[in-house]
Amino acid sequence: MDALVLVEHDGGAADEVSLQALSLAAAYADGAVNAVVIGAGADEPAGLGGVATAFVAELDGEAFAPDAWAAALCGLIGRLAPGVVIAAGSDRGNDVMARVAARLDLPLAANCTAAQPTGDGASVTRVRWGGSLLEEASLVGSPALLTTAPHAFAEAPRGGGAAIERFTPALEDGDLLVSVREHVDAGGGGVSLADAAVVVSGGRGVGSAEAFAVVEELAGLLGAAVGCSRAVTMAGWRPHSDQVGQTGTKIAPDLYIPCGISGATQHMAGCKGAKHLLAINGDAAAPIFASADYAVIGDLHEVLPAISEAIRKARQS
Repeated sequence: MDALVLVEHDGGAADEVSLQALSLAAAYADGAVNAVVIGAGADEPAGLGGVATAFVAELDGEAFAPDAWAAALCGLIGRLAPGVVIAAGSDRGNDVMARVAARLDLPLAANCTAAQPTGDGASVTRVRWGGSLLEEASLVGSPALLTTAPHAFAEAPRGGGAAIERFTPALEDGDLLVSVREHVDAGGGGVSLADAAVVVSGGRGVGSAEAFAVVEELAGLLGAAVGCSRAVTMAGWRPHSDQVGQTGTKIAPDLYIPCGISGATQHMAGCKGAKHLLAINGDAAAPIFASADYAVIGDLHEVLPAISEAIRKARQS
């Protein structure tokens, strides 16, 4: 059984979540793992270790058009007849795969943390209810359509050697009706929340937009990105682009430092990929402590300045 993986990329280099999808494909399939690469910068797809053939879709324009991507993928599915089709559980991956499932009248298992083939489809484990539970389910249909939960799999090794085959998908006018027309920079510069090795976040407990100065100070000393909870964005203290959570950015830093964040299920769904979690909260019963590797129980307005001062002193010595 062969596998086909939708690979997202940045300037032609496969991104992290797509490498995770390739890792699942390699474990799932006993045949060839092929990739389909679509969009701007896809002319020379790089970093596709373990891929037999990278099929590069040649589309007019550079904008992301989910129906056009779905049409390209369905065309390849009809031609290659893979046993499984996998995409990353990113916004784009889930969007495109949902449209593929509708076109092929097949079920889709999204946000999978494990999957293996069965006689008539697949057996999967997937994240449900914002990460608060795992569901074991049977998927009936061929090909099996899956997306991977972010950071649930190790990245496939980067490498070259994949054969490149370009094709022009057959599109209808309606396939280009919905597309991205403009990218707006979130601004602020600094470290990207999604890519940061360290993230320092503040919640309702910070108290105000101005009080985020202590969070920003610590983040600056650590070379970290600043994040926040949904309550903070709803209060207008920080932009939505800073939100960590199920409806915000899903992060996987080496160290996550949530300050004044209670640990609601939706927030934890966004930071469950963190390798280490240091929680700072004045409420000893805060749910976030159940997921923390390290805990500081105290007023964040006293704790954070003390940590920042200790870092400065250590660097001066």
